[in-house]
Amino acid sequence: MEEIYDVAVIGGGPAGVAAAIYTSRKQLKTIFLTDTIGGQSVGSSGIENWIGVESLSGIELAKALEKHLRAQENINIQTSQRVSKLESTQNGVTIETEKGDTIKAQTAIITTGGRHRHLGVPGEEEFSGKGVVFCATCDAPFFRDKTVAVVGGGNSGLEAVVDLFPFAKKIYLIVLGDTLKGDPITQEEVKASEKVEIIYGANTTKILGEKMVTGLEYEEIPSDEKIKKTLDVDGVFVQIGSVPNTEFAKNLVETNDFGEIVINHKSGETSQPGVFAAGDATDTPYKQNNIAAGDAVKAALSAYDYVLKKRREQK
Repeated sequence: MEEIYDVAVIGGGPAGVAAAIYTSRKQLKTIFLTDTIGGQSVGSSGIENWIGVESLSGIELAKALEKHLRAQENINIQTSQRVSKLESTQNGVTIETEKGDTIKAQTAIITTGGRHRHLGVPGEEEFSGKGVVFCATCDAPFFRDKTVAVVGGGNSGLEAVVDLFPFAKKIYLIVLGDTLKGDPITQEEVKASEKVEIIYGANTTKILGEKMVTGLEYEEIPSDEKIKKTLDVDGVFVQIGSVPNTEFAKNLVETNDFGEIVINHKSGETSQPGVFAAGDATDTPYKQNNIAAGDAVKAALSAYDYVLKKRREQK
């Protein structure tokens, strides 16, 4: 007989783990599908805003999440699984993975998060977690009395600069264009700070370092001569946006112009009945671990209510 799960949780960050723990404790037969456990924060050198713990690394958080997850019953945990397709069926959903596996479930909770948009320049990957930072909220406190560069002139970049105000002694804001594009009030706040030097028309070409980041190289644009300049910095905050990991679900659920899944923020429901979502893959305005986990709990409880309703209808 074909195995059908009550719920399939897709994604292994704090949101996915929270959802799976709650569905398990509600005695729902759960399958947990993820490439790796931990989410985007795995690369963080330190996390000081995870509630209940003063400080831990991204790897420590991932280990704690996995330990808690594996302590539960009713969960089929499958790592190294990347979902390639999610389709609706008469009795729920069908999931296909890149390995060629097919999974059927009554409901699905999408918690696949997002991935930071990268610069794609030399030194970025090499010094990730060694001075190259993608989450200002997480890592700004580690740059107390340091000189840093923030790359990005939109809301992400401006908010990162504000996050750094209490800590960094000097902040270079590297802007590709000739204007800032973020919220006007935040723009004024950034421009008014004596700590901040805004460099317009600057294309980041390389991140320098030895064991840790020591500098940033950029090219002035427009410039026929392609003049390159170097800044001595202790950290580089790459803040050029993020990309939600939702490609596999776009044909099934409504997404916005950014590719984020549109949800009912009270319940985690998507446009497709029986499919729920939480965390950074959704249109929630704040991309934070604690918020993702909380939203996932709402989605899990909504999925539980959905399954119970279906069971009653079948009697």
